[in-house]
Amino acid sequence: MADKKMVEQITSMEEDFAQWYTDVVLKAELIGYTSVKGCMAIKPAGYAIWELIQKQLDERFKAAGVQNVYMPMFIPESLLEKEKDHVEGFAPEVAWVTYGGLQKLQERLCVRPTSETLFCDFYKNDIQSYRDLPKVYNQWCNVVRWEKETRPFLRSREFLWQEGHTAHATAEEAEERTIQMLNEYADFAEQVLAIPVIKGRKTEKEKFAGAEATYTIEALMHDGKALQSGTSHNFGDGFAKAFGIQFTDKDNKLKYVHQTSWGVTTRLIGALIMVHGDNSGLVLPPKVAPTQVVIIPIQQRKEGVLDKAYELKDRLSNFRVKVDDTDKSPGWKFAEAEMRGIPVRVEIGPKDIEAGKCVLARRDTGEKLECALDELEAKIAELMETIQKDMLEKARKHRESHTYVAKNMEEMGNILNNTPGFVKAMWCGCQECEDKIKEQFAATSRCMPFEQETLSDTCVCCGKPAKKMVYWGKAY
Repeated sequence: MADKKMVEQITSMEEDFAQWYTDVVLKAELIGYTSVKGCMAIKPAGYAIWELIQKQLDERFKAAGVQNVYMPMFIPESLLEKEKDHVEGFAPEVAWVTYGGLQKLQERLCVRPTSETLFCDFYKNDIQSYRDLPKVYNQWCNVVRWEKETRPFLRSREFLWQEGHTAHATAEEAEERTIQMLNEYADFAEQVLAIPVIKGRKTEKEKFAGAEATYTIEALMHDGKALQSGTSHNFGDGFAKAFGIQFTDKDNKLKYVHQTSWGVTTRLIGALIMVHGDNSGLVLPPKVAPTQVVIIPIQQRKEGVLDKAYELKDRLSNFRVKVDDTDKSPGWKFAEAEMRGIPVRVEIGPKDIEAGKCVLARRDTGEKLECALDELEAKIAELMETIQKDMLEKARKHRESHTYVAKNMEEMGNILNNTPGFVKAMWCGCQECEDKIKEQFAATSRCMPFEQETLSDTCVCCGKPAKKMVYWGKAY
C-alpha cells in the first residue's frame, strides 16, 4: 500500500469537483499561492503548458498576418472614459494607481483590464490614409481585473493572455477578421487542446462592453458546467468615433476605421484540467504536454538499466522526454507520472532489455502494450497521434451525452438542477426571458450557435414566437 499513498490523495471528482480541481492544480505543481490575495504564482509545470499554448497560437497568428506589439500597462483615466459603455463595463474591476513614488498623481492611472483604449489612442496617430490599413496587431501580456472570487487559472486578479486589436477600412473586412480569429481559436482548441467547442454569437446582454457583436467558443467541463474559452469582438466604428480614428480613403474622403479585438487567456489551462483530468490527476494532450514521454527504469541499480533508459531517451529526441532516475520506487514514479498527466510512460527493466522490448502505458486510457525496442520511435509517434485524436473524441462524446433539449421552463429546471450540461432551447430575443432564466436557474445564455436548429416555434420562457436557438448553461 505504501506506493498508493506516495502521491498525496486527490479528492475524487464525484465527491467534490471544486476540491478535486484545487488538489490537482496544487499537487501537479502547476501553481503556488502567494501573499497577494487572488493572484497565483505559476510554477514551471504550469508555465510550460502556457508556453506551448503561446508558441503554437503565435505561429497560427503569424500565418494569419498578425504582428506582435506591446502597449503600456497603465491607462490614464481620461482615456478610459472616452467610450461610455466600455468604461461602465469595466469600472467595478479596475485597479487604480494614485501615487508615483511619493507624489500624488494629477490623473489616476488604471492598470489595464484590457487595452482597447490604448490601441485606439495609438491608432489615431498611426493611421492617416487607406494605405496604412489594415493594422492587424496582437500583444502577449498580463491584465488585472479586481475579481471578488478567484480560482486558479479560471479567475484570478492578474492573468496572462493575448489580445489582438485590429483596424480596417470597411465593416466587411472587420467582420471577416472577427470570424477568422474565432475560427482560429476553435481549430486550436480542438486540434491542439483536444477540447471540442461550440462557436456562436453572444446575446446583447452577454456581449463585450462597447462591442457591436461578440463571438465566442464555449466548452463543456467534466462537471457539466460551461467555460467561455475564447472571444472575438467586432467593434464596428464605435471606438473609432469616440477616439477620432480617421483615415483618408481612396475617394479622398475622411472615414472612420472599423475595429476588432480578440483574446484567450491562461484560463485555457483550467479548461485542459477540467475537460481531460481524472481522479489520478492531469491528463494532457500530447501537443501541450511539457513532458510527452517519461522513461521509468525498473531495478535501476542493476547494471545497464540506467544506460539503456538514457539510450532510449536519445533515440526519442523528436519528443519531449524525461528519464525518472530518482531513488523512489517504480510504483511511486508511475503514480507521479500519472498525476502530472504525461501522455506515455515507458517501463524498462533487466528482463525487458534481455528480451529486446519495453512496456508502454497510455495515460489517457491506462492501456499497457509491449513494444519491441527497435520499433520504439515509430510506435511512440503513432501513439502520440492516436492519443491526441482519442482525447478529442472522448471529450466530444462527453459533451454530446451532456447536451439536452428543453421545450419549457419545467424541463429546463429539471435538466439544470439534476443533470448539468448544455441545454439547447429556443428564445424570443427578449432580455426579460434571459434574466428570468438566470434568476430561476443560475444559468446564462452561452451563445447563439452558428449552426442553428429549430427545436420548436416558441420561446422556452414566455411561449412567444422564437427567434433563435440558444445554448444555456451554468458557467465558470
